[in-house]
Amino acid sequence: MSMIKSNIKKAALLPLMVIAGWAYASINGNGIDGSVIANQGTIGKKPLVSDAQQTPDLKFKDENGKTISLRSLKGKVVFINLWATWCPPCIREMPSINELRKTFKDNDDLVFLMVDVDGNIEKAKRWMKNRKFDLPVHVPDSEIPRELFTGSIPTTIIVDKQNNIIGRQVGGADYMSPEVVDLIKKLFNEK
Repeated sequence: MSMIKSNIKKAALLPLMVIAGWAYASINGNGIDGSVIANQGTIGKKPLVSDAQQTPDLKFKDENGKTISLRSLKGKVVFINLWATWCPPCIREMPSINELRKTFKDNDDLVFLMVDVDGNIEKAKRWMKNRKFDLPVHVPDSEIPRELFTGSIPTTIIVDKQNNIIGRQVGGADYMSPEVVDLIKKLFNEK
């Protein structure tokens, strides 16, 4: 009987975590409309944060089990999306991320890290394949600092060529907005 109560408590906790994440995003102005994409600013309303924060050397495993570190990607723009297959705002923003990747498919200076926070890479790969998304799936291979990831998903982090965090979005967004596309283009031109 106590096993059943424990499973019921766990099942009830998941929706509460999702609701708490949505509430946090709403309170902090991170609406599902994608208007916010920075640590302290908004694209299209305020300038993006100017004092970039150095990125810790995060590590992720790819679909083949190979570890990729952010330091090894210095010289490239990195788009990190922390998501899960069961997360409604993650699902909602995924088509725009897929379109963003298609837009820059010929540019080797942009790396997409679609990080399944559940750590189930096989399930995440099937999910992407079933929806015909061409996005590379990864799982965390190191701890992600709380300053970058509070547990609310989706969370997107954009890193410039010098390994500086230049944008962070908590909550769903439209990544095909002109502001995001222009930001990526601008980052390509920086040294």
